[in-house]
Amino acid sequence: MVIIMKYQTKGTCSTSIDIELENGIVQSVSFTGGCNGNLQGISKLVTGMDARDAIQKLKGIRCGYKSTSCPDQLAQALESMI
Repeated sequence: MVIIMKYQTKGTCSTSIDIELENGIVQSVSFTGGCNGNLQGISKLVTGMDARDAIQKLKGIRCGYKSTSCPDQLAQALESMI
């Protein structure tokens, strides 16, 4: 089963994340806004990864003084998809 979502981020420089999952595997991730190079890297790293593994690795990461980060927001989006 393929699930596609546009997740509106909260508390980060990026404003949204487009995610495609197929049978629990991350097929693609694209951030709007934020630190372009870093977010492209994160997107490439999680592509092909089981969503649960990505959540485990990314959940709880903070950006400076913020209580969340773009990777943490991705983990939250993936949690809502599975």
